[in-house]
Amino acid sequence: MLNPFATETVTFETPIAMLIACHDRVRQYAALTETLVSHVAKHGADAAAIAGAQSILRYFDVAAPLHHQDEDEDLFPAMLPLASPELAQVITEIMAEHDELGALWQQVRAALLELVAGNDNELSAELAAQFASRYPAHAAREEDEIYPYAKALLDAEQLQQLGRKMAARRGQKI
Repeated sequence: MLNPFATETVTFETPIAMLIACHDRVRQYAALTETLVSHVAKHGADAAAIAGAQSILRYFDVAAPLHHQDEDEDLFPAMLPLASPELAQVITEIMAEHDELGALWQQVRAALLELVAGNDNELSAELAAQFASRYPAHAAREEDEIYPYAKALLDAEQLQQLGRKMAARRGQKI
């Protein structure tokens, strides 16, 4: 069965690569919020704007929370007991950012739902810019400051277990 969460080259058997692939989609959909503001300014809440809003809603309502669960419930707890104090501090900060990003998403989500309903003046350029910059910056920090250590700290069995949990969370088996 085709796994809708996997790309052609990344599977749950390579969980860190899967997390990075998810970040690529985070960057894509976060950037789409700014594109959407420009589009709506020119065309209003037309079919293309509504479709764009719906795609962002789908991604950040479904995939993004699963991704944060992958990290907060599985990856980070596995790493923390093995982490240096500095790495543990970064992980703690990143986990706190998940809550902040979740609150930011709720603001963007409300504006996108208004757009889907035909109200074209709720998604401000400022809110979209904040969302389009904070999520990718967060993802980059995880990729630069945490993920490289995951491969060094966790053994093959722990990484396989992470992949299995990620797949199970999405109703898949590996």
